[in-house]
Amino acid sequence: MSKTLLIRNARVLVTMDAMRREIADGAVFIRGNAIEQVGASTELPHSADEIIDATDHVVMPGLVNTHHHMYQSLTRVIPSAQNGELFNWLTNLYPIWANLTPEMVHVSTLTAMAELMLSGCTTTSDHLYIYPNGCKLDHSIEAAQKIGMRFHAARGSMSVGQSKGGLPPDCVVEDEQAILKDTQRLIETWHDARRYAMQRIVVAPCSPFSVSRDLMRESAALARHHRVSLHTHLAENANDIAYSREKFNMTPAQYAEDCGWVGHDVWHAHCVQLDEHGVQLFARTKTGVAHCPCSNMRLASGIAPVRKMLDAGVPVGLGVDGSASNDAGHMLGEARQAMLLQRVGFGPDAMTARGALELATLGGAKVLNRDDIGALAPGMAADIVMFNLNQIGFAGALHDPVAALVFCTPSNVACSIINGRVVVRDGKCTTMEEDVVREQHNRLALELAHAVR
Repeated sequence: MSKTLLIRNARVLVTMDAMRREIADGAVFIRGNAIEQVGASTELPHSADEIIDATDHVVMPGLVNTHHHMYQSLTRVIPSAQNGELFNWLTNLYPIWANLTPEMVHVSTLTAMAELMLSGCTTTSDHLYIYPNGCKLDHSIEAAQKIGMRFHAARGSMSVGQSKGGLPPDCVVEDEQAILKDTQRLIETWHDARRYAMQRIVVAPCSPFSVSRDLMRESAALARHHRVSLHTHLAENANDIAYSREKFNMTPAQYAEDCGWVGHDVWHAHCVQLDEHGVQLFARTKTGVAHCPCSNMRLASGIAPVRKMLDAGVPVGLGVDGSASNDAGHMLGEARQAMLLQRVGFGPDAMTARGALELATLGGAKVLNRDDIGALAPGMAADIVMFNLNQIGFAGALHDPVAALVFCTPSNVACSIINGRVVVRDGKCTTMEEDVVREQHNRLALELAHAVR
């Protein structure tokens, strides 16, 4: 018989359900890996195999991260890449990443996932697009299974090096047929299409400036044959736009449409410079966007027109992006920056705190093409996080504890449950030895920095 878990006495239970209910003294009853009941504590069962007291906590759906490059946590704050826009930043980092090893991919994934989990994230995508020295996406997938995170593993790729007019050096690109063959292998080996799946594979050529038109089209055909999602970077900054116009005589949105990269099964990272035609195209086709405000500010890419996208009906979620262009992987912090940046760009009412939390939950679920995460309601996956309000950073803000999560200093979770399993308890990750992994990660980061070809 499935184990039961009861979370009760929440100061506020944020459901993100169809009515966006916020329940005072709320409770959630879980059986196995799914939510069975949601309501006031007095209305739910009083017993379970395990009971978690949520007094003085905000309880809400786990946050959903729609864009990341976890291997980049090994190259945070590298001096040569602290400044500069996207293309300059990449050019400085490609030679370092060319020395990645399978151990580095595995350990960096554990590190990045632990950081995300502690910030309230329960589902994440990761876009691994560089595979030197025997690295495989499997090394990330095995790390996700170890730590217990719900994972959309994106098989990225680069096939057009500098000798063919692309941005990356030739030493880090792959043969296109080999890319497609390995992508199919990963889908057949790891993809789980079932409800509550912990592991899905995404087809994800890196960007218009690092892969060919043929690879974009063939990748779309492969993904749709296997009914998996597609992901890439698009319209990230002004140079990205200039490249598309010069190389393809199209805007990035026109190029995406030409390659078959629009639809509910597609999401694009950034879209900072998406034009009006692109916004309307994405709205009409329900093509998703991963908004990465911290990275966009770090690289001075601009302010994505998220308010315009949402008003038009574009599905939008949040992404922390790579830890070398954000240097942090805090999902609640990303929600805060999303709210603040939209206000800087489009006025004080452009985004509310609750709007930012919706991007981080329901928005991310929609972008990842899932209907089983992002809300607390019967039948949804048991992905739940709890934030303790008894912290100095929330002092004076408890007249609206839900908004305080976004307006105040970003907090780590007290407790996190993924697929019905407690993975963070009392603010500590229960599924890995954090000190050991951190020491491994720091050692490998130094090795990588000193191994430049």
